[in-house]
Amino acid sequence: MSFFRNQFANVVEWEEFREDMIFYKWKNREIKKGSKLIIRPGQDAIFLNNGNIEGAFQEEGEYDIESQIVPFLSTLKGFKFGFNSGMRVEVLFVNTKEFTVKWGTKNAINIPAAGLPGGMPIRANGTFQFKVKDYIALIDKIAGIKNQYLVEDVKIRIISVLDQLLMKWIVTAGKDMFNLQANSFEIAKGIQEDLNSQMMESGLAITGFQIMSFSYPKEVQEMINKNASHGMVGNIDKYQQISMIDGMANGKMSGGGAASDMAGMMMGMNMANQMMDKMNKQNQSQGQNQQQAPAQQPTPEAASQNQEKKRPNFCPNCGTKTGEGNFCSNCGHKLV
Repeated sequence: MSFFRNQFANVVEWEEFREDMIFYKWKNREIKKGSKLIIRPGQDAIFLNNGNIEGAFQEEGEYDIESQIVPFLSTLKGFKFGFNSGMRVEVLFVNTKEFTVKWGTKNAINIPAAGLPGGMPIRANGTFQFKVKDYIALIDKIAGIKNQYLVEDVKIRIISVLDQLLMKWIVTAGKDMFNLQANSFEIAKGIQEDLNSQMMESGLAITGFQIMSFSYPKEVQEMINKNASHGMVGNIDKYQQISMIDGMANGKMSGGGAASDMAGMMMGMNMANQMMDKMNKQNQSQGQNQQQAPAQQPTPEAASQNQEKKRPNFCPNCGTKTGEGNFCSNCGHKLV
């Protein structure tokens, strides 16, 4: 019975495919005559003999190993399947997709900062992407000693060096320590280049690295938020007045009963005093402007009209009707 059992053909495939698995090594079993190879979408199949690559197959589909695979293997082209014999090779299935991984600093990173001897403790989080790039390096460094490799394995390796790279590129950026988000693209680009150079030794390429956010200690974050709100308000006096009015209108005064009423009355008096003081300053300013305005000289036409208005129609001395002259034509009395 065992003799006939060994003659059953094999199906070489990734039997339990996982999205988080980077590669899977098919057990080093003997491939029998009539065996099939199944390559699914997003997979490559690499045939190995004594750790050396015999051939790589990337097109999805079902293949007859004897007629469609063996003729393309580098050193096994002359292999002939016998009735009793099979071919002992390893088959490595590689997941060809691009993986996206979330990351975050486990502990705060103390970034050197002026006035802080221990540095500024900062946390960060984001995502990075990677994919298999070099099969030879992957087999030499990882697949040669492992039967499978997971995304979590890569994440652990990245996290182990990420704190140092964050510190390096934050300091290299040399920007405002309290506005790191504005420089996150530049920092992330530098980190990606360093990570890629390290991971390429294992056949993996870091295709992207993003920093979603930086976080500061609670006290520092509150200071940043307060500074930003003050910058948005602009006119602090106006903001205070609006806040007091809203508080009085909505009944949000702290305390209750007589204490709340007293606080509201004091706030109202304070507002009234501010408004009166503002009005007095405006009136004083207007008065000073009027005093400083130069006196306007009347024009000759206006002076002539004023003289005509002052000249009487009848001489006050003799009662004779006056004309255009400045003296009465009858008695010579001065009219103007």
